Amino acid sequence: MTANDNSLGQILRTWRDRLQPADVGLPDSRQRRSHGLRREDLAALAGVSVDYVVRLEQGRARNPSMQVVAALARSLQLNRTEHDHLYRLAGLLPPASRTISSHVPPGVQRLVARLGELPLAIYSADWTLLYWTALWALLLGDPLDRPTTERNLVRATFLGEGKAETRAAPWPVHSERGSEAMEAALVADLRLASANYSDDTQLASLIAEVRKASPRFATLWAGGTAAVHATDRKTIQHPSVGNVTVDCDVLLVPGEDLKIVAYSADAGSIDAQRLDLLRVAGTYALTDRTG
Repeated sequence: MTANDNSLGQILRTWRDRLQPADVGLPDSRQRRSHGLRREDLAALAGVSVDYVVRLEQGRARNPSMQVVAALARSLQLNRTEHDHLYRLAGLLPPASRTISSHVPPGVQRLVARLGELPLAIYSADWTLLYWTALWALLLGDPLDRPTTERNLVRATFLGEGKAETRAAPWPVHSERGSEAMEAALVADLRLASANYSDDTQLASLIAEVRKASPRFATLWAGGTAAVHATDRKTIQHPSVGNVTVDCDVLLVPGEDLKIVAYSADAGSIDAQRLDLLRVAGTYALTDRTG
């Protein structure tokens, strides 16, 4: 890309304009002046500042990091070809097949956005949080309130104990199976990722970091167990609505190595009613913010 070429900024604007708020789980306010997503919407979804989005689109910023490019690709719901093209426009090589991808196919994002009445999230193979519904943020705390590096469930589970700002949620979350069983299941699942993505330096760095800092993780890792983490039942001690007990199911996306984590409660139960309270409160908050 030459000094006067702004292909990156132009295509970001094009891709932003083709999305509607409902595609990413946002309310479609009639007071919106622009077609498609606003810069504020894209910035919030990608976890970057609005000013940075402006500078990218205007060509004043031309070399976003791999993490930013990955976040923009997810937020803009790019297909695989567009995803790789965005990397190249940013002067980067697309991720190799033996490294963990943070790409979430548009169809999967649309599915999760339209199931926004449930707390849902998408994780990569190394348990990094990539995408979530509004109700997930309301139930477990807004992931945008923490740096991208702290959105990894393994790091949060083993290094965030006692620190609300680095835990998976700022308030207590208890597994019905007990914390030891949940930790063992998480490590066993991570071992599968380690075998599948032996060339991924970020995954190797994550494992080395947590092994060094957490004796519990180091012991579990030395055990050598490998298994897929599938189901659980959890109680969230929410500060606004009280305890919410939900079934936790992990759904796998074939061919993409993504995990959709879904929380649900029996219809008519007190837990479902408390989720409804959070949903209604969140709808009003989002409408006020985006109107």
